[in-house]
This record gives sequence, C-alpha cells and structure tokens, in this order.
Amino acid sequence: MRVTLVLAALAVVLSGASLAFAIDPGASASARPVPFSDTLATGMTGVDVQQARAGGAEIPRVEVFYSQYEYVVGYYGVASAVDATDRETTTRQFGRPLAIYVSDYSGAGPRLTDDKSLTVASDPAVGWVRASEAAFVVDSEARTPGGPAIVPFSDAADARDFAKRYGGTVRDWTELEPREDEPRASWLREAANDRTAWADRTVRQRRPLLDRPVSITVGEDVPTLAGAVDAAPPNTTVRLPPGTYDGNVTVETSVTIRGAGERTRIVGDNGTAIRVSAPEVGLANLSITDVGESNTGDPVDAAETAGEWDESVRTTYGYGDAAVVFDGANRSLLARVHVETPASGAIVRDSDGVVVENVSINGTADWQDGFMGVLAMDARIVVQDSTFTGGRDAVYTHHADGLVVRDNRMTGMRFGVHEMYTSGTLVRNNTARDTDIGVVVMTRPRSNVLLDNRVSASDVGISVGGSTSLVANNTLVANRYGMDLGAQRSTFAYNVLAGNDVGLRTGTIVPTNRVTGNDVIDNDRYVSTGRGPVRVWTANYWGTIPGRDADADGRIDRAFRPTGPVDSAVDRSTGAATLSTSPAVTILRRFEAAVPGLRSANVIDDEPRLVPVQSEKIAMARNISTGEAVSP
Repeated sequence: MRVTLVLAALAVVLSGASLAFAIDPGASASARPVPFSDTLATGMTGVDVQQARAGGAEIPRVEVFYSQYEYVVGYYGVASAVDATDRETTTRQFGRPLAIYVSDYSGAGPRLTDDKSLTVASDPAVGWVRASEAAFVVDSEARTPGGPAIVPFSDAADARDFAKRYGGTVRDWTELEPREDEPRASWLREAANDRTAWADRTVRQRRPLLDRPVSITVGEDVPTLAGAVDAAPPNTTVRLPPGTYDGNVTVETSVTIRGAGERTRIVGDNGTAIRVSAPEVGLANLSITDVGESNTGDPVDAAETAGEWDESVRTTYGYGDAAVVFDGANRSLLARVHVETPASGAIVRDSDGVVVENVSINGTADWQDGFMGVLAMDARIVVQDSTFTGGRDAVYTHHADGLVVRDNRMTGMRFGVHEMYTSGTLVRNNTARDTDIGVVVMTRPRSNVLLDNRVSASDVGISVGGSTSLVANNTLVANRYGMDLGAQRSTFAYNVLAGNDVGLRTGTIVPTNRVTGNDVIDNDRYVSTGRGPVRVWTANYWGTIPGRDADADGRIDRAFRPTGPVDSAVDRSTGAATLSTSPAVTILRRFEAAVPGLRSANVIDDEPRLVPVQSEKIAMARNISTGEAVSP
C-alpha cells in the first residue's frame, strides 16, 4: 500500500515536471547580452586577463545562454566557447545553447600593436552580435596573452578588411573548429615527469656551488662577513667558522658563503640579513636570526613597475624583511640553513633556477603576526626537503610559473603551499598538518599538478582553482573539508579522502571536471555542493553501498548520488540503504536522467566502484583519523 501511494504521487510529479521543463520556443529570441561582469566567466587564466587589461588590449568575448542553466556563461576568447559548445558533456549538463553572442569589432577601429595585441580606437563601440550573424577572422596575426585570437565582426566587409591587413581567413560560426582536446590526466602526468626531470637537473647543477675552493676565512683573513664578501674572488667560498656574525650583507659577486651549521649564526639587526643580487651564489650550513618584522617595503625599481597590474601585490608581498633575499640571482642555492623569523624566511624575486633545500624555517606562532617561509615572485625555483613551522604560508608564489615544491613538511600556519597567478607547477609529496588549507591554488591559473601530498588536521586539505590541472594520489585525512574542487576542466583522480567532516566540496557553477577513481570513505558527509547543475562523476569508491555487480566488472549496476537525500545516508541508515533500491526511487532516477532540468544541484557517480582503489592508503588514513598514527 505504501509503495502504491509513493508511485501514485510520483506519477503526478513526473507529469507536472514534464511540463515545467519544456523549453520555451521563444527563449532564444528573447535572450539579450548582459554586462560581461554579470556572467560566469571562464576561458583564460587570471594572469592573461589582468595582463590584457593592464596593457589596454582586447580579448574577444562570448556569452552563451543554455537551455537548462539559469546563468549566462561568459567565455574569454572565441576558441574557448567553440570548444565548450562542441562538447557532449556541456549539452548533458547545461542543455543546448539557446543564444550565443560574440564581441562585435565592426565600427570600433580594431588594430594590432607591435606585439600583435588587439586594440580598438573606441572601446565603447565594441558591442555584441549573434554568433550566427557574425564573420570571424581566424589565423590572423592577432594575439591575446592566452594565444592566437579569433576576431568577430557583424559586418563581413570589416572582417575581410581586417584579414587583408593582418592575414587570416573569414569564416562563419559553423565553420569554426574546436581545438584539440584540452590537456587532461595523461598529458599532465607526462608534464609532471618533465617538471620532475627539470627539478632534478636544476638541483644537480646547483650542487657544485658547495664545492668551491675556500678563498677567505672570516676571523682569520678578514674580521667581518661583509668584508669577506667584498674581497672574495668570484667562484670561491667564504668560510664562516662557528660564531656569531653581523648580517645586513649584500652579495654582488658569485661566491659561496658556507658555515658550520647552526653553530654559525648570522644576526639580521632587525632587517634583512643577506641580500643576494648576483647569479650563482651559494648559502649553506648557516643559522639566521634577528630578522626584522616588516612585511612590506619599497621596490628599488618602483618607477619601472608603477602602473603594472600586479604593482600592489609585488609591493605588499615581495619587499619586506627576510633572512635572505635573492633578487636577480639566477641559479643560486640556499641549503642546510636554519631560520628564525617574524617575517619571511627567503624571498626569491626575478631569479630563475634557484634551489632551496634542506632548510628549516620557524615563523610566528600566530600566522597573522608572520609572513612567508619561501616567497617566489617571477621566479621558477625548486623548494625541497625542507621543514616549515608557523608563519603565514610555508611557500607563497606569485607569477612563478613552472616551480616545483616537493618533499617538504609544513605545520601550524595559514596555508602550506599558496599559489597565486602561477601556472605549470608541480607540488608533490609534501606533508601539511594543522593549517587553514594545506595546498591552495588561486586566481585561475592552468596546468598545475598536485601529486602524492598528505594533509591532515586542517580546515581544508587541498583547494584548487583555475583550469586543466591534475590532482591525484593525495591523502586527505581528518580535515573539515578534504578537498575543494574549484577548478574547471581538471582531473581529480585516485585521491583518498577519509575521516573528514566533508570529503569533497564542489562550488563550481560551471562543472567541467573529471572526478574518478577516488576513495571517499568514513567522512561525516560524502560531498557538499553549491548552486549549479548536476555534476557527473565516474568510478569512485564510496564505501559499502547498496547495489549489485551482475557483470563482475567491479562497478555497481546503478548510479550513486552522494548528495541525494537517500544515498547520502546509506552508510548510516539501513532504512536508507533499502529505500535506495526501491522501485519508486529507481523510476525517479530514470526520469531525472531523461530530463536533466529536473535534477537539483547534485552529484551523480554513474559507475560507483565495488571495492577500494587504494586499500593500503585507506588503512593508513584510518589510523591517522582515529589517532592511532600521525601523518608522516
């Protein structure tokens, strides 16, 4: 009787829903462009957009109105919109495009600068035109910070004139071809191997800096460290015997300063202890204390950088007190150095190929009082085998594309690794504990790889923004949130999320991620979602859930909805487990699959796994979450 009533009520819901989600034939005609700031913008990195704005350059834009999505999606770059609207997954999640508008450069006086950036004589004249009515110039000389630009016009004659001046061909919307697939897991794993090889090679090339012959011994040949640095010939070593030495030293020659470990102490006189402005400088076997407390300063090149898009960031973050500052010091080395600092440990500015290894940096007990352990700004560096305790962030990056952070330990701070405007990085095999966020990637970068990291006892384990990144083989235990999936077109695979308040949190309103092969077990909640359409994930392990594996392929023969009212409780309630396989719920799920508009902001795993992916890691994670072990 009870099942009959449920089915009868369900029939009423379905009949009404079939009318509620019918598409209005007039919706396409009524859709009008909105201010681009009101869209959900995607398509280029934050750095690309900021650079274009700062340089007065144009980025052609697209607005798409989807049939089963309440928001307007904005795309920086025509190519990114073509790619998105061509994908089957886009149609599955958002419905078909009702209307597509593109930037209209007819009448705006478009031209190219010397660096081929697209600019206009009159910015207010750049309007909107339906994509179906526009003419597009492809393969011209026009460029954006993100690559080649496709330039649209409402008047085909204007398009032909632009192509005559700057090359390219004129096509309509239906003739635009999507680019090759965005880099996903396989490409990014190869990139991780390449970045590892680069880091190995860079470290190997820095090691000879420790083997330079001794030219001066402080206390024997000259009385002070500053005098020794000034007198030492290039490519030699200044030896510091055990003792205490005044800092505030500037190194302008390619030399190595080598002490006797923590018995060799350099005091910073409440400022920066050592400034390095020469390439191939080595600092090793030292202890540095008495660093100043200032987190900001005045750039020497302030006049040159004034007005740049990141001027305030560079000034606020990159010019405070530190134990060591590398500025224009390519291919330098900081090794086996202990630092006590109320500000930063090492600031690396405009210095590629610097290696920071086997250092220990102790910051402030309260992160609001301190600053960065290692700060990399416009510098591709390696940070490895080091220990960070306290302070604000262990490793902070700004526009430090390609850096590698690996094999480090981070405890008691705001963020372990904090990447800003930084793409193409590798963050691997780090351990973070007692942080606000273990590893966080912000400001829409791309192609970052986070592998084999472990985060526990933190507010959030890993939080990733941007696009086309890989987050794999990480272990996230006993956090408030195991992982934040804030990125787009990224892969989250083979992670273990155990004993967290919430295993996964997904807040992207444009869900384009691939989430597969993860073990999500023993969490108070499987998943937390924000607003948006359904997220379709595949082949994750959610613990013991109801269902059969009739074909013995290791996948349960039904979809699992970790955010649904029934499936979200199957690990805590036998009643929910029974209801999840009932005829009424089965019929509703089938209807939802046929009518995507009926779905709530939900997560569906269409092929949940029957057994765990990484049993050994799960056992270790359970020991950590129950207090029987600590994160290594």
